[in-house]
Amino acid sequence: MTIEVCANSLSSALIAQKTGVHRVELCQNLWCGGTTPSAATIALSRQQLSIDLFVLIRPRSGDFCYSNMEFEVIKQDILYCKKHRIDGVVIGLLNIDGTIDLERTTHLLELANPMKVTFHRAFDFVQNPLEALEQLIDIGVHRILTSGFQASAWEGRAAIRQLIEAADNRLAILAGGGINPQNVQALIAETGVQEIHLSGKQLIKSPFQKAQLSLNQKGIPELDYLESDESTLREMMKMLDK
Repeated sequence: MTIEVCANSLSSALIAQKTGVHRVELCQNLWCGGTTPSAATIALSRQQLSIDLFVLIRPRSGDFCYSNMEFEVIKQDILYCKKHRIDGVVIGLLNIDGTIDLERTTHLLELANPMKVTFHRAFDFVQNPLEALEQLIDIGVHRILTSGFQASAWEGRAAIRQLIEAADNRLAILAGGGINPQNVQALIAETGVQEIHLSGKQLIKSPFQKAQLSLNQKGIPELDYLESDESTLREMMKMLDK
């Protein structure tokens, strides 16, 4: 069993490593599903982490159909990760009709080599999942992160099982979305999944509460932030050791 933590900061990544998880997916802006972290965050995380480190390469929130300019940003971010000896990158590019952007994805795979490549939850928006699965296998993607096309992995458990069976060990299926210590064992039993992705986050209350203006539209107070919760991650590892 492999546990990957989606860490939105260097602090969160270090907390995750301390709890014994196996891999970190480094990002920022968890509220929108994550975007590419800063160059300094990537570099310092590589210096201080001994576990596998993957970096989310997503230049903005929103859909996964990128302009030529955004594609150039993606390529440069991948090259930066390669320079800093990151273990893997996490990408997801779609066409406007809900198919995999195969030409660009293939190019990014070649650019990323020898780093491993995960195709992220953009996969949950494809129109033909089994066809998309075969395409990603054919071009050499190593892993797909999915919630089974539902809001949470538990709700998508039937689809996750189907994807695992269809993949037949030709690539890894990484289940993510709403996974916690209370449902992880049932999810594994229902799907047979061997890789779990979670943030295990908690809300850190800011001591500075003077602001009268909020630019945040997602319900999180402007000056508060999300960080990995050590107790949640330790509980997860404890549950999987049973």
